[in-house]
Amino acid sequence: MNFIYSKVSHEKKFFGNTDPVQLTEKYGTPIYVYNENILRERCRDMKGLISYKNFSVNFSPKANGNLELIKIIRSEGLRVDAMSPGEIYVNLLAGYKPEEILYISNNVSEEEFLYAIHAGVKISVDSVSQLELFGRINPGGMVAFRLNPGVGAGHHEKVVTAGQKTKFGIEVSSIGEVKRVAEEYNLSITGINQHIGSLFMEGDAYLKSTGNILSVAKQFDNLEFIDLGGGFGIPYRKQANQPRLNLKELGDKLSAVIRSFVDEYGKEIEFKIEPGRYIVAESGILLGKVNAVKKNFKTKFIGTDLGFNVLVRPVMYDSHHDIEIYRKSGTPSLKEEPVTIVGNICETGDIIAKERHLPEIFENDILGVLDSGAYGYSMSSNYNNRLRPAEVLIQENGKPRIIRKRDTLDDLVRNFIL
Repeated sequence: MNFIYSKVSHEKKFFGNTDPVQLTEKYGTPIYVYNENILRERCRDMKGLISYKNFSVNFSPKANGNLELIKIIRSEGLRVDAMSPGEIYVNLLAGYKPEEILYISNNVSEEEFLYAIHAGVKISVDSVSQLELFGRINPGGMVAFRLNPGVGAGHHEKVVTAGQKTKFGIEVSSIGEVKRVAEEYNLSITGINQHIGSLFMEGDAYLKSTGNILSVAKQFDNLEFIDLGGGFGIPYRKQANQPRLNLKELGDKLSAVIRSFVDEYGKEIEFKIEPGRYIVAESGILLGKVNAVKKNFKTKFIGTDLGFNVLVRPVMYDSHHDIEIYRKSGTPSLKEEPVTIVGNICETGDIIAKERHLPEIFENDILGVLDSGAYGYSMSSNYNNRLRPAEVLIQENGKPRIIRKRDTLDDLVRNFIL
């Protein structure tokens, strides 16, 4: 195989004892490939973030809900969040105990609350209105609430989940209402959580929001935990040597803030974080095949089977993913040129990478979309009645193992009433 443009995956030995062409010949395209060693390394990064003893890491499976990956994450000692009954169900299948799951609800029905209550998981509510609903159906229960600390951060406005322009959380001015409702229904407020947004590469906003949530926490005497949220970013522009988030610097500052709070609070309560992207993004590469090369006016298009039904992030968030090129033949690329890489969906916006300067790409080349382990498969769809891809794990021993089958045509009509 001819590795045309593959420095990042090569340095990481991402594909173990196989290669992208072999994988696509065996499993087809498109296909998500995950590296177990990288996944475990990122889990350990987060577990070592702060020095405070009573500290836990909750993986957010909305980033990637593959059962086998969640099992690996659990084996590394991480706990888990859930945003839906489906995530609760899969987390339990992965071996988590109910008390290890924090269900972070958002605008949910009575039936969904009851599912979580009967499952025995920890529950957080997102508004005073939802706290009242929870109190009516579960008086005397234990509950946490999500705070909007007034500070947001993220790579796109759609993923900023705190501050004045987001639907999430209870603002500080409503804390009195939280206490009133809790007293009315005899609820025990056991935790406070927050999430300011996704993909921050500097820690200032996270530290500021931590100070805000701790100020509110001091108003509650019997908390069991404080969840500082996630959003830790990864460098998506590795080919341009983008630096990593400085976890040591951030962790040292967080440790000092937490220790100061605990000394004042008088109780070594549990502190949590809830990373999703940081855990799984770099462990995934999406492979697809080049089916057509064409030039429309001044733009050279590389047509692939990587439609936005497979990876929607570039379309939805204008997100950047580095691209690698692999080739079965020995044909060299004799030039570099600007190209736009597109998929097979019937929309003009179906673009994976726009105006990238890359080595010459030919039909039947295999392209690798780097850092696609987070919000890749989990946000995929059957739009245009396209089939969702298979998922393969490169195990610690370097051998590939399929961990989710590709959709079939029968899957498309499975739930129809025929």
